[in-house]
Amino acid sequence: MDIKQNLMDALSGEDVETTPVASVTQTGTEDLMERSGAAWPEAHSDPQKMFDLAYAAHELGGLEAVRLQYCLTVQAEALGAEVDMGSHGQQPSIEGHPFEESPEEFELPDDYLERGRIPNVIEAVEIAKEEVGDDVAIIVGFAGPTTLAAHLTSTETFMKWFLTNPEKVDHILGPATQATIEYGNALIDAGADILSVCDPVASPELLSPNMFEDKLAATLEDFANETTSVNVLHICGNSTAIIDQMAATGFDAISIEEKVDVQEAKNMANGTAIVGTVSTANTMLRGKPDEVKAEAKENLDAGIDVLAPSCGIAPGTPLEAIKALVDARNEYY
Repeated sequence: MDIKQNLMDALSGEDVETTPVASVTQTGTEDLMERSGAAWPEAHSDPQKMFDLAYAAHELGGLEAVRLQYCLTVQAEALGAEVDMGSHGQQPSIEGHPFEESPEEFELPDDYLERGRIPNVIEAVEIAKEEVGDDVAIIVGFAGPTTLAAHLTSTETFMKWFLTNPEKVDHILGPATQATIEYGNALIDAGADILSVCDPVASPELLSPNMFEDKLAATLEDFANETTSVNVLHICGNSTAIIDQMAATGFDAISIEEKVDVQEAKNMANGTAIVGTVSTANTMLRGKPDEVKAEAKENLDAGIDVLAPSCGIAPGTPLEAIKALVDARNEYY
C-alpha cells in the first residue's frame, strides 16, 4: 500500500480500501524520546531532533505519517509572547501575553517568519522532506487563528472581549489570521503535505456556536482559501454543535475528540472527512493495548475516515498504545 497516497486520499474524501492510521495532533512521547535520542525541550527547537522524534512515531509506532511540532506556542512566541519551554515530559506553555492591554497595537511584522522557532520548524520540515521524500506524508500542526489571538491576549481576556469589547476581538483576529496563513504557506513551501490547524479556543466549550459563526469561521475560511495543502481542522472538546460550520469552512477534514459521535459527525460534515477518535487521556494513556484496539475497532465500525488519537498524545503514553492503533486496523481488515 502507498501509505502517503492512501492518507491523502482519505483526508480528501476519496474512497480507500484500507483506513489509514495517523495522528494529526502531537506525537512526542517519553518512550519515543528515549528510543530516538531526541527529547523535549531540545526537540522543540533543534530541527534535526524535531524530525527524529517525529519520525520515531512512524518508524517505531507505525503511524502512517510524520507529524512535526509538539506544541501550539511557536507563532505566539515569534510575535512576542513569553514561553516556558517545559521539560522532558511537559509541553511549552504561554507565560506572557504581549497584547492583553492594547490589541489595537498588534501588527504582523515584516520579519515574522524569521523570528523565534519558526525558522527551526521550517528547517525540520525540509529535513523531513529530504529524508522521507514522497514515501510518507509530512504533517505539520500549529495554532489556529483564534488560539493564536488568545495566546497573544490571554484566553480569559479574549473571551471577555466577545461580550464587552467585540472591536478588540477584530483588532487581534485579523492579523492573527494573516500570521496563520503566512506560516502555513511557508510550511507548504518547505515540503509539508498536510497542515493540521489546531484551534482549541474555538471550541464551543469556550466560545458559543454563535460566536463561531459570527467571527471565528471566517478566519478558518480565509486559511482554507489561501493555502494549497490538504488541511485538517482540529477543535478540542465536544465540537458537535459546530461540526457543520467546521465543514463549511472548506477544510478537507475535521479531527474530533471522543466526546463527538463519529456517525453523527459524518452526517453533519456532509462529505468532509472525519479523523479520530481514540481517547488519548483515558484509553491510550491509561488503558491496555486490548482496550486501545477495542476502541479503535469501534471507530472503524462507525466509518471513521482516518483512525487517529482524539487529541495530542500524552507524553507518558506507552509505545504499545500507539502500536495498538495500527494493529487494530490491520486486524480489522
